Order: sequence, then structure tokens, then C-alpha cells
Amino acid sequence: MDFDLCALFWKGYSLESYDLIAPQHLRLRLQVDSVAFCSVCQQSCLQVHDTVLRHVRDCDLLNYRLSLIVPVRRVNCPDCGRQNEHIDWLSKHQRMTDRLVQHTEDLCRILPIKHVAEHLKLSWHSVKRIDKQRLIRELPPVDWTRLRRLVMDEFALHKGHRYASVIADADTKQVLWIGEGRTRESIRPFFKQLGKHCEQIEAVAMDQNSAFDLEVKAHCPNAEVVYDLFHVVAKYGREVIDRVRVDQANELRADKHARKAVKRSRWLLLKNRDNLSDDQQVRLKELMATNQPLAQVYVLKEQLKELWRCHTSWQAFKQWRSWLKIIKESELRPLMDFARKLKPYLRGILASAKYPLNTSVLEGINNKIKVIKRMAYGFRDNEYFFLKIKYAFLGK
Repeated sequence: MDFDLCALFWKGYSLESYDLIAPQHLRLRLQVDSVAFCSVCQQSCLQVHDTVLRHVRDCDLLNYRLSLIVPVRRVNCPDCGRQNEHIDWLSKHQRMTDRLVQHTEDLCRILPIKHVAEHLKLSWHSVKRIDKQRLIRELPPVDWTRLRRLVMDEFALHKGHRYASVIADADTKQVLWIGEGRTRESIRPFFKQLGKHCEQIEAVAMDQNSAFDLEVKAHCPNAEVVYDLFHVVAKYGREVIDRVRVDQANELRADKHARKAVKRSRWLLLKNRDNLSDDQQVRLKELMATNQPLAQVYVLKEQLKELWRCHTSWQAFKQWRSWLKIIKESELRPLMDFARKLKPYLRGILASAKYPLNTSVLEGINNKIKVIKRMAYGFRDNEYFFLKIKYAFLGK
């Protein structure tokens, strides 16, 4: 390798010797042949205090894993004192060339760090550190002044009921903040970070999480809490449809055929009618024709959804009263219990007429979070995990 080629790859250095000390392993020793510059102020320095040898990894060269032994001088700078010299292709205190760091960053954009570490024969922690620094550097700052509407939700962080809370901009779909836990204390740092801009928040969509509700009301005096349709209907399915279905199946022990049809009807009753196949549509009609309680809870589920389709709060309130009246007349205990539990959240449901928000955006984000977690085979560093999520959802 001649001097010009060395100067191209390692500016300011020339090749002194090489040694094949292992199969497919090329070892280079570089000799300084240039003026030393201070790494702080970049000015040239004539006085050299001492020289140390630093072992540095570079990108692989053909089939050789390139390991460099680089003499690094410490100079006596008249302005900055004793400092390491500036090297164009090697950052201060770094054990990898800038070229290898850039290559590692590029691979981390498309591959899990475990695969990158195995491919480059680097430490997992070194690759994670490089990618984490890239994420911190490239993540754009949040423009707090333009925030008006938010969505809040939670996702499973680890097994064993460990959760994290995520807050996103409802308009741009940008993930603004992620924190461990789902309590009031867990999400309070977000509102402290939001600061004086809390007053400009108009609406916040969430599920029926009292902790989120109370914390929003405490910090955002002008914000209207909007409860999400998806979570309310999902809760209706668990607490009403499943309960009535099990009760009906128990009452039909003597009729095995009818009992079997009721027990297998769970997804017929929970799925949206538009998503049912032709065969499922027929089975649903037969079931509703033969079982009045199940027909009632199914029809009332559809009527419950209409609350979120009203154009005004007054129209939604009239729909609520009509729905509540039918429930009282049905005398089905699971229905009455559900309506009683839902009543304290009525204002947040009616607010959806003015602010048609939902957390479906965050449900999609949660699905992507699961993919990110699976690709990485889990994360040992939650801060790094949260940075990966924010980088995946930079918003429109």
C-alpha cells in the first residue's frame, strides 16, 4: 500500500509495517508525518509533550479485519494547555475510526444491534452506544408551541405487568414523550416539560385511566378529556357480552346444540358487522333470532358506538339517555352494572362530538413498538428503547 493510498484513508499518516498475525487479520502500524493540531482550538502546535499508541478498529479491508496501531501525540497548546492532537478520521478518545462508526450507524438503521455486533465483530454495548448517540443527535426537538391536541396510552414494557406510558401529538402523529409506569407520578414529568404551554392544550384522548384523567385536569385547565371508543367498546365486550354469553350457555345445559352455538359465538358478537363473512352473517342472524339476551347486548353495543358518531354534545347526550333507558328496561345485570360504571365518564364521551379524537393512532404505534422490541430481542436499556420509538415516529 503506497503513501498516497494511506493518505486517502488515514490523513496525516503513512504505512510503516504490517503483520498477518492471524488468519484474515491485517495489522497496520502508522507513522506520523504531519504537523500536530490541538483537538480543542484546532491551531497548530510545535511542542509535543509525549506520544502514546492507541489500538483502533477500522472498517474491514477486503477479507481482512483491520486493526490499527496509531501514534497519538499530546501537544502543549498555548491557549488550551495539554491536549490530544486533532485527527481528522479519529474522534477524541475513540477506539474506532469515524468511518467505522458511520458504517455501524448505517447498519443500525436497518438491522438489530445484535446482528450488527455479530457482523462487525464488535461488542454489543459498543454498537448500542454508537446507535444511541446517533438517535440523540438526529432526533429533532419538539416544537411545544404548536401542540393543541394529545393522545395518551400505555403499552407493556416487560412481562409481569410492567408498563410504560406514551404521549403523542394527535395532529402530526409524533411521539412526544415516553416514560415508565402508568400512574400520575409517572406522567407528571411530561407536563413539567410542557410547562407554560399546558394552557394551550385543547383536548386529550385516552382510555378510562383515572390517573391520566386527573393529571391532565391538574395541569391543563383548558383541556377537554376525550375517552376513546375502542377501549370503551372493548370493555363492553369483556364485561357485558362475555358475561351474558357465559350465563346463556349455562342456562342451555340441557340443549347441547344450542349451548354449543352460544359458546362459539364470542367473535361473532365482538367483531364489527362489516368484518363478518357471509357465513358469519348468517350464523349471527340465527343466533340473534333464537337468543333474545344476546341479541339485546349486541344491538346495544352498536348503539353505544353511535355516541361517538354524533355531531354535537347535545345530540350525543340524547343518544345516551335513549341508550340508558333501553338498558334499564332490559333488566340484564351485566348491562346495568356497565352503564353504572360508565356514567362518571360521560363528559369525556360527550366531548368526542366536539373533538373527534381516538387512540387508534397509538394502537398502531403500539403494534410498531412490539415489532421494534421483537427485532431487538428485547431491550436492556429503557432509555435507548424509548429513543428508538421516538425515532420511528417523528410525525408528519
